[in-house]
Amino acid sequence: MQKWILGFALVSLAGCSQFQGQQGDKPALPEGVTFVEQVTADASSSTPVIPYSKYTLSNGLTVVLHEDDSDPLVHVDMTYHVGSAREELGKSGFAHFFEHMMFQGSENVGDQEHFRLITEAGGTLNGTTNRDRTNYFQTVPANQLEKVLWLEADRMGFLLDAVSQRKFEIQRSTVKNERAQRYENRPYGLVYERMGEALYPRTHPYSWQTIGYVEDLDRVDVNDLKAFFLRWYGPNNATLTIGGDLDIEQTLEWVHKYYGSIPRGPEVDKPAKMPVTVEHDLYLTLEDKIQQPMLLMAWPTSYNGAEDEASLDMLARVIGGGKNSLMYQNLVKTGEVVDAGAFHDCAELACTMYVYAIGQSGDKGNLKDLRYKVSGIMDSLEDRGVNAKELNELKGMVEANAIFGLQSVSGKVSQLAAYETFFDDPNYLGTELGNLRDVTTASMEKAYMQYLNGNPSVTLSVVPKGQTRIEAAKPNFTPPPRIIPEFTKVSEDDLQKQMRVTVDNFDRSVMPQPSEPVEAAIPELYEFELANGIKVLGTKYTETPTVELQMVLPAGRRFEPPGKAGLAKLTASMMAEATQKSTVESLSSRLDMLGSTVNFSAGLYGTVVSMTTLEKNLGETLAILEERLFHPAFNQADFDRVKQQALEGIVYEHQRPAWLAGQATREVLFEGTSFSLPPEGTKDSIESITLADVKAFYQRYYTPNGADIVVVGDTTQEALQSRLSFLAEWQGMPKPVYQTPALPTREGQTVWLVDKPGAPQSVIRLVRQGLPYDATGELFETQLANFNLAGNFNSRINLNLREDKAYTYGAGGYQSGGKEVGLSVYYAQVRADVTLPAIKEFIAELDKMASQGVTDEELAFMRLAVGQKDALNYETPGKKAQLLGQILTYSLPQDFIETRNDMVASISKERINTLAAKWFNPDDYQIIVVGDAKTLKPQLETLGQPVKLLEPQM
Repeated sequence: MQKWILGFALVSLAGCSQFQGQQGDKPALPEGVTFVEQVTADASSSTPVIPYSKYTLSNGLTVVLHEDDSDPLVHVDMTYHVGSAREELGKSGFAHFFEHMMFQGSENVGDQEHFRLITEAGGTLNGTTNRDRTNYFQTVPANQLEKVLWLEADRMGFLLDAVSQRKFEIQRSTVKNERAQRYENRPYGLVYERMGEALYPRTHPYSWQTIGYVEDLDRVDVNDLKAFFLRWYGPNNATLTIGGDLDIEQTLEWVHKYYGSIPRGPEVDKPAKMPVTVEHDLYLTLEDKIQQPMLLMAWPTSYNGAEDEASLDMLARVIGGGKNSLMYQNLVKTGEVVDAGAFHDCAELACTMYVYAIGQSGDKGNLKDLRYKVSGIMDSLEDRGVNAKELNELKGMVEANAIFGLQSVSGKVSQLAAYETFFDDPNYLGTELGNLRDVTTASMEKAYMQYLNGNPSVTLSVVPKGQTRIEAAKPNFTPPPRIIPEFTKVSEDDLQKQMRVTVDNFDRSVMPQPSEPVEAAIPELYEFELANGIKVLGTKYTETPTVELQMVLPAGRRFEPPGKAGLAKLTASMMAEATQKSTVESLSSRLDMLGSTVNFSAGLYGTVVSMTTLEKNLGETLAILEERLFHPAFNQADFDRVKQQALEGIVYEHQRPAWLAGQATREVLFEGTSFSLPPEGTKDSIESITLADVKAFYQRYYTPNGADIVVVGDTTQEALQSRLSFLAEWQGMPKPVYQTPALPTREGQTVWLVDKPGAPQSVIRLVRQGLPYDATGELFETQLANFNLAGNFNSRINLNLREDKAYTYGAGGYQSGGKEVGLSVYYAQVRADVTLPAIKEFIAELDKMASQGVTDEELAFMRLAVGQKDALNYETPGKKAQLLGQILTYSLPQDFIETRNDMVASISKERINTLAAKWFNPDDYQIIVVGDAKTLKPQLETLGQPVKLLEPQM
């Protein structure tokens, strides 16, 4: 069904009890549900809109419904208007902490059951917290909607009795693990914490990060958390947004049944706006375990929804939003920095303009010089101004992005929920786009003069440990002491006085059962071949007026000459530079005006040429693709810059623990073959590559012979064949052929230790060689066998290491395969002090599954969870393109999904257990650890296996 809607008509009947349907139907609303307004289609308007109907319950809950029957799924979002900005001084991290607690079971839902029930239903779920809101969301087959509403209502109205001290302690440890993984053990991970402390006074809620401070998490107890829930998690501070294949009358009956009796919470007012100013230039320095220094500058601006917000958003793009931006042209293109840009970070209470530049490693990264240049670029805006051409390009891209954002039900529902939460207007998309359309060069220049020109800023220098000599300026700012009020412990009596009692006329302990199973329709495909043999596989998609095209050329890393690792990726980067006909700036301008993208990305076996565009701009965008594909300029100056960026990229990757673990995996399993090399190449290989190498690789491997195309979009096969005629005429070299090298074997188990001195966490991997890709063979069967071991949130390994032991933020495992080789990997990032016991738990879980197999309950769970996912698998153009790409790449029959569904339903317990014994024996796995070798090596030696230090290639 065509779901792309232009324009809107607004019907407002606040206080009335009748629903105004699009076809004149007026089903009665349940008592206690009030209709507010409805937005419907108006084909005469060119403004994008998300159709919806809005209601309120007598307890204050806002309900927004969006009908979309194009796929048999629904997306449910519960947004509470509470984030870290609602926290008390000294109790940071509460909102995020509570997000974790909301998945720990409620009165009628057991521990970890929320995850299990949604996974079993073939759905996905998660929750997120930011400064201003917390949301919980699920995407499930449409027949599971009532169950999701029951689950969400149970944790809104019946959570607290299920919150125990043990659950509290486990999730407190999990949050600490998350902080360590995302902040302390990550390059540049603490920059925004430092910036927040400098930009905002200690009393401002944006002065601390959403994750909070560890000392605050340690200070509080379970009663503090319960009090936080009682204050903020009432229905009158929530918006329930549901979109997808739903029946409005039935959905409202369910919403009223499960939510209508939940009492209101304390009244909640919209928070006052709190933009800030900086009195004078502030300088601070962060020493980090990095090699590339970073300059980050910030200017306080307005707030989300302010009159000048759109002008500031556009201004950020002019300063640092693409290849035509000032930062790129003056710093990146000249080769002075690795990366540079700008963005306007806008939140409910206050916004900030950020400008950043990452210097080169070594002696070229002096931040004093870099800040002088950045300041000069910013000052130049006063005389330079903004021209109309730049503004029109930006508007083209912004409006196209808005349309692309409507391709999934979850995307539309998320926007409706956010607009209602912050603006009391689900239809704010039209206002937002109107504000962007109203931006003028004068309004951008006015915003620049008001907030940036000559205004004090905060400058953060991020430098390698011990290299403060290259900081931008001597620090003149030290965060003042945190304000920690004296807290009175929340007593049980105090909590009982705040408790809200729900009285129902039905039994909430009875979980609703799904309605009739939905049938997911595999996209209807068309297939043809161009005159030169290029295969094209496509499907028509009309929910948005967009087209996505992906062409895979046989130009992957597999074909790089010896000693030239990284050549395929370097060549792809050069394809995004100037052509023989146009400068890169001219091409970028044309693409921005159209709202289109054309990108080149090198993989192991091929280079993907990807294109996205509005359907009306398909011809012009294909012309740009043609120009880039057939007429690259291959300028020496561009090559020198791209090559230097590649070298700096290698330096950056070596700072990331996850990359170190990944590269160690490649080297341990595939030593001596091309599969052991890093995708980016090594320092030596990149330095050896010349422009002549790039030209030769392009001439040999950018060929139509062996190329495939997939297309998903609002176009027909006939129209597409005509538009692709320029590709049909293309002639090139023969399809390249590769020979699979002999893969190495390792006798016995070894612990491979990669040193990361002082790391607060250790990355653990248990790895072995696996099977090449197959869609319906042993690899797929092994993935089914792994599902209960490590393939979902409720898997044995994750529940053990995260939910029971609190060692990690998350643990799992997977089996994957390419055309020639495959991997079996189990992974976690754990606290450094539990590295050894975590490895032992991995080994124990693998051994138990290999020796004892799955239970009957686990087998049934896998059948339900995997067998019902099809409703979600093919919704968006990206997912459809992925499916089509698999079919072409691996020459699969178009009905292979049906074959897999049959396998899920019929695979026997004996077959699962046979595969488990074959593939999950821990003795067959190599153990990789990235962490502090000095402290870990003696511990790891107690495992009784050789421990070898490994330094991944650079």
